[in-house]
Amino acid sequence: MPGSLAALGGVAGALLKERKHTIAIAESSAGGLISAALVAVPGASAYYLGGGVIYTAAGRSALLGIAAQDVANLRSATEPYAKLLAQRVRANLGATWGLAETGAAGPTGNRYGDAPGHACIAISGPLEAAITVETASAEREANMREFARRALALLEDCLRRS
Repeated sequence: MPGSLAALGGVAGALLKERKHTIAIAESSAGGLISAALVAVPGASAYYLGGGVIYTAAGRSALLGIAAQDVANLRSATEPYAKLLAQRVRANLGATWGLAETGAAGPTGNRYGDAPGHACIAISGPLEAAITVETASAEREANMREFARRALALLEDCLRRS
């Protein structure tokens, strides 16, 4: 994520403002960098409704209202799980778009067997999309930055196609 946070979130922020769309974020392994990039853009209050770092089951329940039975057949760090988070954060905040990221930043993998550098990112809104990112790196901070970069790139793509 070379350059400033505002530079990273600038294109998505401009597209959201131009379209008068709003966004809500649920991120995990990116640790808040997706939200930070979007709110670093001057005028972010026109589009950013809120977000959270959903790092545990307790956070998922308290912040998104997703109970254990809602995820009984889903595994974290998968595209279907990311889609559920994106849909829920979008609905809970009444946003045009919901964006979610879940994965394993490193230096080790997660308890589900995913290698470090694995993340799933989903968008819910006028378009639905999900991707899986594999960096093949155990560098925690570099992975966090790459997850944020890829999430914002997916958002930009969806905004351009909507």
